[in-house]
Amino acid sequence: MTAAPRAEVAARARTALQRGGLSRPVRLALEDGLISPGATAVFDYGCGRGGDIARLSRAGVQCAGWDPHHRPNGALTPSDVVNLGFVVNVIEDAHERQTTLKRAWSLARSVLLVSARLTSESRDLEGVPFRDGLRTSTGTFQKLYTQDELRSWIDSTLGARSAAAAPGVFFVFRHPALEQEWLLRRVRRSQRLAPISRELLDQHEELLRPLMDFISERGRLPRALELDPSAGIEREFGTLRNAFAVVRRVTGTEPWDRVRDARSQDMLVFLALSRFGKRPRAMDLPDEIRYDVRDLFGSHAAACRQADRLLFAMADQHRVRAAAAASPAGKKMPTALYVHADALGQLPPILRVLDGAARHLIGDIEASTVVKLHLDRPAVSYLEYPDFDAVPHPALRSGYLVTLDRLRCDFRDYSRHANPPILHRKELLLAPSDPRYARFAALTRQEQRAGLYEQPEAIGTQRTWQQLVDARGLRYAGHRLLRTRPDLGPSNAE
Repeated sequence: MTAAPRAEVAARARTALQRGGLSRPVRLALEDGLISPGATAVFDYGCGRGGDIARLSRAGVQCAGWDPHHRPNGALTPSDVVNLGFVVNVIEDAHERQTTLKRAWSLARSVLLVSARLTSESRDLEGVPFRDGLRTSTGTFQKLYTQDELRSWIDSTLGARSAAAAPGVFFVFRHPALEQEWLLRRVRRSQRLAPISRELLDQHEELLRPLMDFISERGRLPRALELDPSAGIEREFGTLRNAFAVVRRVTGTEPWDRVRDARSQDMLVFLALSRFGKRPRAMDLPDEIRYDVRDLFGSHAAACRQADRLLFAMADQHRVRAAAAASPAGKKMPTALYVHADALGQLPPILRVLDGAARHLIGDIEASTVVKLHLDRPAVSYLEYPDFDAVPHPALRSGYLVTLDRLRCDFRDYSRHANPPILHRKELLLAPSDPRYARFAALTRQEQRAGLYEQPEAIGTQRTWQQLVDARGLRYAGHRLLRTRPDLGPSNAE
């Protein structure tokens, strides 16, 4: 990425943005634990005005950067994490684009973050064709990619396999073990535990809490040195096993059996999804993951056999439909299961693998509120309802459709629709234990008593639903249904 005086070269310096927060790829890497204050060195290749550098530095992250226009004197510094953030899409020369990617990769000791603008996210961008992209009205160049095109270009240019972190954001790992740790963190979910007794907490909370947190996260007892030996657990209880036996006597075995089952399912999903790349051998896994596999399944080979059966079952639509019918969470429709993103961890493993396979192509879509698992074809949709919590019947703003048999990702924008689709019976999308469930369910019961679901053809879109509510003399106050027209007589909506 070098400055060139040719008249045909686009004005790249104008593409540097002033952001109010961290850029998306850097924020994702921070949230995923790839960047740790005090432990990780970051280099921002093509740093623009240096917003990420300033914010990371304030957070205690060692950070440097270079930009041909805004920071030309910065040294190209090998670092743990290198960010090539929205750089390749502003380079109009295809050869220079490849050279820039390779140079950034050569600096990355652990992981390279690569991001670019996607066609689906730039539908309003106006310009005239120029080389393999567009010259905009401000004189800048933009090379727009599809998700699949960006992945293929990165992989072919570097001769390495990239991992989708989000639409338009890919991580390329230098070491397979680091990638496996990152992938497993994405699969794992939290597990609520029953509270231990007040007496035990009063006596030994400081000692036992690290042990319980470790087992909650991994589903097994820690090995030597995986917990700080200076904590004093063994001095007080003799062994970690003895300490955990005390916890189980107080809390009961059921919550810990649930933890072990949940972590076993997490590991099976992780190993099943690893077949989309090159599944790591046991010796290639980080020690802690290898211990997880051994304690939960007996051996790596046994775990992989179970994971393969789970993966192959995903191709059987009959088994997918049966799993959807048995799911403890989700709105069950004839051809789809709709589930809130917060409840994905409650799904049967085969449905989690289906979701994971789609995310392998598209990455994590932060804005997606609802996931639609198609039951009539191998496809997953990620739907954005930004007002899900606040509005009784939120409108659909956008959606990604990931079609697995065609390896295709398609985007659709509903933000300008005059009559967008809306959600009903929101509680069905959640796990019954979700604190929002009771409030949403109470509203649904009110709507049913008011007869609002007697005309199924009128409930699917925002305008027709509002017309129906108005015609019944009703209005919403938060998630309550009230009367607005007393002349219509008594209402059973309240």
